[in-house]
Amino acid sequence: MVLFEKKEEGGFMDVIRCDEQEYLVWKWRPSGEANSTNKENVLRYGSSLRIKDGELAVFVYQQKDGTMQDFIIGPYDQTIKTANFPVLTSIVGTAFGGASPFQAEIYFINLSGNIQVRFGIPYFDVFDPRFSDFAVPIAARGKITFNLTDYKAFIKLNRLINFELEDFNKQIKDAVIKYIKGVITNIPADKGIPVLQMERKLLEINEIVTAYLKPRLETDFGVNMKGLDIATIEVDKESEGYAELRKVTADQTTKTTVAQSDVTIKNIEDMQNINAQNMEETLRIQREEAQRAQKLQTEINFISTHALNQQTEVLKAGAVSLGNMGNMDSGGGGGMNPAGMMTGLMMGGAMGNQMAGMMNQMGQNMNQQQNTPPSPPPIQYSVSVNGQTTVPFNWQQLQQMVHSGQLTKNTHVWKQGMTAWEIAGNVQELENLFGAVPPPPPPVV
Repeated sequence: MVLFEKKEEGGFMDVIRCDEQEYLVWKWRPSGEANSTNKENVLRYGSSLRIKDGELAVFVYQQKDGTMQDFIIGPYDQTIKTANFPVLTSIVGTAFGGASPFQAEIYFINLSGNIQVRFGIPYFDVFDPRFSDFAVPIAARGKITFNLTDYKAFIKLNRLINFELEDFNKQIKDAVIKYIKGVITNIPADKGIPVLQMERKLLEINEIVTAYLKPRLETDFGVNMKGLDIATIEVDKESEGYAELRKVTADQTTKTTVAQSDVTIKNIEDMQNINAQNMEETLRIQREEAQRAQKLQTEINFISTHALNQQTEVLKAGAVSLGNMGNMDSGGGGGMNPAGMMTGLMMGGAMGNQMAGMMNQMGQNMNQQQNTPPSPPPIQYSVSVNGQTTVPFNWQQLQQMVHSGQLTKNTHVWKQGMTAWEIAGNVQELENLFGAVPPPPPPVV
């Protein structure tokens, strides 16, 4: 096609558009020209520019004072004028009545398409920091998906002229392989993931690599990484390093398991000793309490007997005085005194009644003490909580545990004298505990 013909109107006008199906960057050339020459870049002012939705057209003007660019985002379908291309006012001359040709390169950039690049990383050595003598070969495969969002950064980092998507994808692929190898190599030390477990940690490793890779592709290539999919992480299980590392870790695991078992047994023994000591201390306290109660009762009995003895001595003294009152001298000069005798009889009767009442009261007290059974020993139950034995609890503490939900009918309990642990609901002595617990609220209608 001839761009300019010797016609009064100055030649044919161009229709500038991109008809490519799959592309990232595509350079428009009039009439299918395939070389980069000044003639190729000559455009007619007033030509039609058509940009589809999701496309970007970049006009690059080479001027003496540097390169200028115009960016037009689709959809767009208009003719080239100074109204929509202000830079043209200093480029387009008047020799052709405002329709003169001008120099510009036009690139179409695909903003809506996604580019996928598949990668495969052959075996490379990874070391477990705990066993750095054994190198384990690991391979990885997957794909990366990216597109263009910051087109100005992309244009700044990449040469648009003669842009080849295949070459660009190769650059992306080489960078991805380099970055992924670096991240996976350091994951055992940085993230604490053992080498032998990396196959099972695929999703976690994928997230770690994504966080590292995304900002670097934006900085180095100006592309937006939409997703990274590491499909497989494969450990060479036929390698010598894998076999040695597996043997060492198995031995280490066995030693750790044995040590943990020893610690567990020691903890159980310590807990049993503590429970035995608690039980012994509880029984000692109970014995001392019983001894104190018995001693106190003895002291009370002694005080009552002592009081009785004191009152008896008083009555004896009264009886002696009574005997002497019959001989009292009434002024008649000796011999029996009838008045004194009457007075003595009256006082003796009063003291007799008092003594009889005192003896009767004392007898009643002694009978009451003999007939009153001793107070039952306090209730003390140990409770099994999460497999651990607690110290014995008294009745008030057990009631509080029932109300707080820590003690139920299905909780195992034990006290001295029981041959084995029993669930609380089967212990008759504890029935009143659960009878005081209110039933669950009725269902909401």
